[in-house]
Amino acid sequence: MDTLDTKIRAVFADVWQGQNETDAPALADSDILLETGLDSLGFAIFVSQLEEELGYDPFTLSNDAYYPQTYGEFVAFYAKHKPS
Repeated sequence: MDTLDTKIRAVFADVWQGQNETDAPALADSDILLETGLDSLGFAIFVSQLEEELGYDPFTLSNDAYYPQTYGEFVAFYAKHKPS
């Protein structure tokens, strides 16, 4: 069974390849999201595709206005707001 992190990485790779036509870079938990190479449109597509893949959008479920800075924070945010 795929972990949440594996699913997020797969969607990131799909979006990256769609925008750059190259293999996506390996992501470390400490990588700054704004330095991954996706532009703002790419991130919008990324979050939209994650909602389709996972069935939820933590940014709409959360009561807090929060934007993760690193990849690890991004995955943790999705894990924290995953519907039960």
